[in-house]
Amino acid sequence: MSQTLIIIPTYNEVDNISPLLKEIFSVLPDVHLLFVDDSSPDGTAGKIAASQANYPSQIFLEVRNEKEGLGKAYVHGFQWALARDYQNIFEMDADLSHPAKSLPQMIEALENETDVIVGSRYLSGVNVVNWPIMRILLSMGASIYVRLITGLPVKDATAGFVGYKASALSKLELNALSFVGYAFQIEMKFKLWKKGCSLKEIPIVFVNREKGVSKMNSSIIWEAIYGVIYLKFESIYKHR
Repeated sequence: MSQTLIIIPTYNEVDNISPLLKEIFSVLPDVHLLFVDDSSPDGTAGKIAASQANYPSQIFLEVRNEKEGLGKAYVHGFQWALARDYQNIFEMDADLSHPAKSLPQMIEALENETDVIVGSRYLSGVNVVNWPIMRILLSMGASIYVRLITGLPVKDATAGFVGYKASALSKLELNALSFVGYAFQIEMKFKLWKKGCSLKEIPIVFVNREKGVSKMNSSIIWEAIYGVIYLKFESIYKHR
């Protein structure tokens, strides 16, 4: 059995499944993938299920009854992974924005250097392709805001290309996590850092999706703004 599982939440990503599988298996032919689909109406789950015929022992699919957000999908995936004794557990988007070629380096870091590895868009400048300037400024500003409020030593706090040691994830009460969007990504990093886990970033080039529609909306942005303050005060209260 592979020691590494990549969790990929999906909602209306049918056109991206085949190229995503090709990218991942070209660099990690033995890796396991768990797709968590929120009942996509475009046939995403069917596309994944058809792909399982070619990779019966490597591709797994969990279909949830409704769309509850990124955070809930990842919690479902984390619990599934921990129940099956994977040692390295990754978050990865389905829209081809995260470079699969960085996965071997990230796995090596988990196995030798750190508890949490972050594929960072901002570790060495701004490595984002085809995003509007306002989207870049919003994302960079969010990470600066997180560092100022929380002290989290990560330049890309909202990054969604992240690997965890299972031993690190096991320190969290996953069902008690509060957020579902950008704030979920911040909450994961912040709470693991506060529990003494080591975090490391490596630079990646993030490429904006070409197919499908972004799930970004104003409620996700506001959740992040208020969520950071909530996390900071929660950590102070629990420390007392």
